[in-house]
Amino acid sequence: MRHFLPSSSRPSWLISSLTPHRSLCSSPTFAPEPENPQIYLSDSQGSRIPDKTPEFSPSIPTFTNLNENSVFSQTHVVESLLSHRNDPDSAFNYFIWAENQRGFLRGISDPYCVLLHILVSSPNHYGLARKLLNSYVSSDSSPSGILLFDHLFSCSERFHFSLNSEVFNYLLNSYVRAGRYRDAIDCFNAMVLRNIMLNVTVVNITLSALVRRNMISEARKLYDDIVSRGIGCDCATVHVIMRACLKEGKVDEAEECFSEAKTRAIVLDTAVYSTAIHVACSKLNADNACELLEEMKTKGWVPSEGTFTNVICACMKQRNMIEALRMKDEMIRCGHSMNLVVATSLMKGYYLQGNLSAALDLFNKIVEDGLIPNKVTYAVLIEGCCRHGNMEKASELYTRMKLAGIQPTVYIVNSLIRGFLNAGLLDKATDQFDEAVDAGFANVFTYNNLMSWFSKGGKVNEARIIWDKMVNKGIEPSAVSYNNMILGNCRQGNMDAAWSLLSEMMEKNLKANVVTYSILIDGYFKKGEENQALGIFDQMVVSGVAPTDVTYNTVINGLCKAGRTSEAKSMLNKLVEKGLTSLPMAYNSIIDGFVKEGSMNSALAVYTEMCESGISQNVITYTSLIDGFCKSNNIDLALKLRSEMRSKGIQLDITTYSALIDGFCKKRDMVSACELFDELYEDGLFPNSVVYNSMISGFRDISNMEAALGLHKRMINEGIPCDLATYTTLIDGLLKDGKLLLASDLYIEMLAKDIVPDAVTYFVLVHGLCNKGQVENARTILDDMYTKNMTPNVLIYNTLIAGYFKEGNLQEAFRLHDEMLDRGLTPDDTTYDILVTGKYKGDSLPLAVSSVST
Repeated sequence: MRHFLPSSSRPSWLISSLTPHRSLCSSPTFAPEPENPQIYLSDSQGSRIPDKTPEFSPSIPTFTNLNENSVFSQTHVVESLLSHRNDPDSAFNYFIWAENQRGFLRGISDPYCVLLHILVSSPNHYGLARKLLNSYVSSDSSPSGILLFDHLFSCSERFHFSLNSEVFNYLLNSYVRAGRYRDAIDCFNAMVLRNIMLNVTVVNITLSALVRRNMISEARKLYDDIVSRGIGCDCATVHVIMRACLKEGKVDEAEECFSEAKTRAIVLDTAVYSTAIHVACSKLNADNACELLEEMKTKGWVPSEGTFTNVICACMKQRNMIEALRMKDEMIRCGHSMNLVVATSLMKGYYLQGNLSAALDLFNKIVEDGLIPNKVTYAVLIEGCCRHGNMEKASELYTRMKLAGIQPTVYIVNSLIRGFLNAGLLDKATDQFDEAVDAGFANVFTYNNLMSWFSKGGKVNEARIIWDKMVNKGIEPSAVSYNNMILGNCRQGNMDAAWSLLSEMMEKNLKANVVTYSILIDGYFKKGEENQALGIFDQMVVSGVAPTDVTYNTVINGLCKAGRTSEAKSMLNKLVEKGLTSLPMAYNSIIDGFVKEGSMNSALAVYTEMCESGISQNVITYTSLIDGFCKSNNIDLALKLRSEMRSKGIQLDITTYSALIDGFCKKRDMVSACELFDELYEDGLFPNSVVYNSMISGFRDISNMEAALGLHKRMINEGIPCDLATYTTLIDGLLKDGKLLLASDLYIEMLAKDIVPDAVTYFVLVHGLCNKGQVENARTILDDMYTKNMTPNVLIYNTLIAGYFKEGNLQEAFRLHDEMLDRGLTPDDTTYDILVTGKYKGDSLPLAVSSVST
């Protein structure tokens, strides 16, 4: 009788199958797959079958003995195994003995497959079958999955075994356990094709393993296949596939998977619902997320803190503060504490609503409750303070953060720099900038913040200094950096430098974008080079850069400012024909252009077109028309438009009031002008320099300098800056009133404020002094202009010549005529009229040489 070989002589893939093992766990619930997944299946009644390994004897008296010369065939082994098909223990013991005999064929063989079928015919031997498969599949000699599957299936038919799905599920799990995922997929597909019932636990383990190995498309294909065939799955399957979709960023498909599972009446658990809520939040569908949360509560489940957090954050991203606060209260009622993520999200929501104080109060509360703010919390609050202009609090939070040991991030520093700049605190902004540069975490955005601020103010030299610092630090300028520098040069009218920057930008393979071109177009228009601006527009289109509404508005507005309003209107008509209808700013520019050209009928036609096309009119539309009617002395139509504005709920702004007040002032109807002046206060507005200047001019025109000076004093008391127009009007009125000393005082005050006189101011001075017989003093004004490199115009010379004629000083009058010619000025008809006839048609009565008296 032949005995067993020592264990060291047995194949490695069988050694582990011969060792005793523990009973299996009793819970069939799907759990996350371990690194080496192993399944535990139940019998037909659903009870757990303990895994048993038979007791082995050193001899097998019932087996046929073979001598050394016997032929040991597979057929003989199979027949012997089949003779014990109802005795799995004996069959197994025989197989262990037989596989050590000479001539035994190892690998994929009928004996091996027959043994597996015999073992799975007895629920008590499921565990042993599983161990045999695990050992075999993990060995180096194991064949492909489809070969072993086909052989197992073939044996079940040839040797009349009932098709037991357990052995195939064990095989599938073994391939997953061994990390042979392609073989597992082949086995899975073969089972589906042969209608072999898949164990849902095995399905979940397989899909989960594939997802974890980033074989997501394969996992989803298997899932789609079983769903299409109506093969059962459970909530764990749905959860695996939803997570797979999210891993690929396909939130819509994850949502579809959830909806499909509900339609198929699969009993879903909290994990699936929590994932579905996460999906809804990812899509910023806070309403759906809240509905799913309510469903969870209806089922008696308590949503987790993380689920509540997701929903609250989604509500905040949709600016739904009311629902976010309701969810926060619900979260606390469910026994969860408000965490830092929720608190930070709510703080951001508060300041975005304009309620910075509530955000700061919440910050103080969470600190009192023991929550420790992190850098995100500080970043949110500092950004909120900066947006609201509360830079003192922003600086305080920044200091507090650093004292807490939290290192500043470049995001926080950039927020502070922007905040200081917006608040006009340039010194603090530059200090913060220097700190970031010295600390070494300033990025291109940090530099761009300062460059942008300087460039918008036309301070291109200062912007260039920041640029040079950035380059010296090894930071490559971005397209935004170039756009900032181009803007700065355009604001200064230095279009050659702006164009050079564009060329340099392209040399560095930085593509000029629509912002770049729009800045250049605007720059050329403002410099009066409209043809060059239109050329840039054409170049942009040829380069494949699509113009935006801003670009079109810039071109149309530029044409209107250049007095080419009809051309702008033709361009707008072409855009409308192409389907572009969202250009209310373009319509406003064209209306304003026609108004400036004095073509009120054309302006009204464009306004009518806006109304008929359903394009909303705004305060700018009406203000342009009101201004036009006021300037054309149609004040009644202007008032009619004001009434129409109010009927449409459009609030008058300070520019509208300014146009109306100026219209009444020019009509010398100061009673109506004063009524409007008081009315703007009632509307919550405050007069600016333009309004005050119109009122002062109006009172000057009716020779009420007392009222004009009263308004000047009121401007000073209210902190409204008096500009050149203010002083010029007041000086003119005082000189006409003969109050030369007071006019002189105002002139000195103006110069002390570094307000530089222009040609109009000098004319007012010369004209006023000449009319009051102060011709020599007026002559000093002319000299003052030359010392300031200002060339007097013909009107000033005419006034002085007339003044000298009035005094009878004909020699000086003709000398001034010669001086005009020497300085390149061409005398006009008025000049020769004065010289020939001695008359001047100015403010005063016509002057004759014979009637001039000293």
